[in-house]
Parts: sequence; structure tokens; C-alpha cells
Amino acid sequence: MSIRSTGVINKIFSAVAAAGFILSVLAACGQQTNSGPTNSSKPIVIGASVSTAGDFSADGLPTKQGYQLWANEINKQGGLLGRQVKLDLVSDNSTGESATTAYNKLISQNHDDLTVGPFADATAVAAARVASRSGYALIDGSGTAPDDFTHGLTNMFSVSLPATNYMVSFANYILSLPANQRPKTAAYLSQDDPFLKPQVQGAQKILEAGGVQTVISAMDGAKGVYPAETTDYTPYVQAAIASKADIVLVGTVTPDSIAFVKGFKQQHYNPKALLFASGPDQGSQFTQPIGGTNVAEGVFVPNGGWFADINTYQNDQFQKDYIATYGGTAQDISSDTIQAYSVMQVLKQAVDKAGSIDNGKIMQQLRTNTFNTLQGPVKFKPDGENSVAVAFLFQWQQGKLIPVYPQNNAQKNPEYPKAPWA
Repeated sequence: MSIRSTGVINKIFSAVAAAGFILSVLAACGQQTNSGPTNSSKPIVIGASVSTAGDFSADGLPTKQGYQLWANEINKQGGLLGRQVKLDLVSDNSTGESATTAYNKLISQNHDDLTVGPFADATAVAAARVASRSGYALIDGSGTAPDDFTHGLTNMFSVSLPATNYMVSFANYILSLPANQRPKTAAYLSQDDPFLKPQVQGAQKILEAGGVQTVISAMDGAKGVYPAETTDYTPYVQAAIASKADIVLVGTVTPDSIAFVKGFKQQHYNPKALLFASGPDQGSQFTQPIGGTNVAEGVFVPNGGWFADINTYQNDQFQKDYIATYGGTAQDISSDTIQAYSVMQVLKQAVDKAGSIDNGKIMQQLRTNTFNTLQGPVKFKPDGENSVAVAFLFQWQQGKLIPVYPQNNAQKNPEYPKAPWA
């Protein structure tokens, strides 16, 4: 063999050796990359829409605060399954159509790992439909109207008290009274709203079964139901007064609750008990227009499962974190924030039990386990309702809105009958 041939061979061997060295270095680099940060270090992205316009725009910020507060706390603790959490919050306009668009974006475009619900019934159902098509679980806090659970959406799980149960504690309290103190007649009125009307109807059924006579009914088509767009409540106030009912239950938001109180006080109508679905729980927004807390004395309002300093799961830490982050006091915390935080508590527990962010495995856990939240225990029925949530009954007493029933959470006994208007 010639010297020239030998040199060529040596060069070939050198080139092969060099190539092998490079490949081995690249392989080693690849091994270092795989043993270091991988996909497991990427944040777990949780998507949701929040209302920034439309009917529920006032609920958008507190809902966002609840989600964000939980994310901040869980990341301090090391994240979810050892990974940091990132929220992907997009805007909706408080409609089912806008929620559909939002969740298509979160799932199909952004490829978020998990989704949780928006605020309100119509948007929650729309979001769950989109999530269902992609095999995603949808845990929400405010979709609690009876109709929400009639769409066959086995992926939707509502952590909060079902609407039909909000006034159950009041009805149970009334029926617990001695027979000689129990009211004989009741008037039921409600705004025609899928969340408010079922509350009143549920109590009506219980009280009727207990022997309380109905003089105005809130059942469909009855004169006790008024349009949601009503601004002049005078005919309904006058109807309640004319009925002379011993007790009055009304499915209200703040403006109509104020109108009923003003009308009753002006006409010196003093039912033995007066219960509003909402309004009295809005603090000074309710008490100032009616003339102060002395006018509110004795008025009842149901509560979905939380109040400041209640002894529920992680509530102490939640209140401290909220005040440190957003200021104010525990009494300033919106129920929207409570519901959103509770959603995330359930999500974390389901993920931990599944040991995975696989939506199918998470839904298996959601269907079979009981969970703990700020609002109390959560166990889902096959249709997604929370079957173990308990409503509290609150009443204005001596300038404060306090829990008065059930007894194990009561700070004082209920005032009954209600004192005449101040």
C-alpha cells in the first residue's frame, strides 16, 4: 500500500473518529437536557373566561380575584403536582355565545391543560358544552340553576349550593316553630330569573307540605312572578300588602328588595317574617336606601355557604391572603370570589387524587369523591349538582347581618316575629 493511500485511510479514520466524537457530545447534551428541565417543568395552564362586559361585568373582577388568589397561594406551596400554575383568563360578554367563543379559544387554540367555569348559568352551560366536545372537565362555581343540570353534560361539576336549596333553611326554621307560633299564610313572589325563581319555588313546596297556606304563588304563570326587566315594582308590592300574608318570600336582586322594604314600611305592612333572595346581603347598598340598619332589623336573606370567620377548609389562610392582596376586611369579600376559590380547591384535590392532569382521570375522581371547600363539603350527583351543600339563614340584628340558622352555625337565635318597622 502506498504512503498516499495510507494517508487517505488515516484521514478517513480521523474524520470518522471526529464525527463519532461530535455525535457522542450531542448525545450527552441531549441526555443532560432530558435529565434536566423537561415538559414536566412547564406551568400547568388553567383557562377560564371572565365577564368584562354585559350583565355580569360586576362579577368579573371578584371571580378573577378568586382564581388568581388561589393560583398565587398554590404556587407558593410548590404548585400543582410539583409544577407552577398559570392562569389563562380571557374576556366574555356575559352571554352564552361569547363563552362559546372564549372556551373554543382556550381549548382549541391555546391548548390549555385544564378549564374552570365562567360566572353565571348560561355561560357555564355554554362553556361546558365546548369542554365536553374536547373531553375536558368543567368545574364551575355559579352555574346552579335547575336547568343547568338538564343538558346531559357529564363533564360539568358545580361546587356551590343548588339554587333550589337556598331558602330551604328558612322553610325548615319556620316549620320548626311551635304550632301556635307558626305562620298560617305565605306570599311568594319572584323576579322571572332562572336562579332566583327556583329558590322561592323550592321553599313554597316545603312550606305548603308543612301546612302553610299560599296566598300568592311563585309557580310558573302565577301572578307572583314578574319580568326580570321590571323597574316599577309597585304592583307587586301592593299585591303582597293586599294579601296580608303572615310571611313573605321574594326572589330579588338589590333594587327590588329595596322597593319591597320601602313599600311595606310606607304602608305599615309588617309580615312576621320577610325573606329576600338577595339584597340584604349587600351591606350599605341595601341599608342606606331603605333608611339604615334599624329599618333592616329582622329581615332574612339566605347564604350560599360562607361567611367571615366560618370554620371551613382553608378559610383562615384564604381570608389572610385576600386582605393582604386586595385590602379591606373579610366582610368585604364577594361571594363570587368565594365560589371561584372553591372551584380551584376542588380542582386541586381531584388532580391530587388522580395524580395527573388527564381530564378523563380527573372526571373519574370528581364523580366518586367528596371534597372540601370554603363553602363546606362538595359531593357531586351524576348531573353535576353538589348534593351535600347546606344553606345558611342570615338576619339583620342590631346593625349586623349574622347567621341565625341552622343552630350549629348560628351566632344568635332568629328574631321572630319581626318587630314593626322602625
